[in-house]
Amino acid sequence: MSVHASRLVRMAEDDEYSALSERRQRRIKMIAWVVIVALILVAGGATVLALLFG
Repeated sequence: MSVHASRLVRMAEDDEYSALSERRQRRIKMIAWVVIVALILVAGGATVLALLFG
């Protein structure tokens, strides 16, 4: 394989990895926001229960 061809293959692989990396980062951010919202809701619910039942 020539040097030019190997560069093209490497660039194509980099593009694939960057697409996967971008999807992975988006998924991680979504999971993080879901966890944050769930923690806020649970803490808020616990606070309300604590106020109601002393």
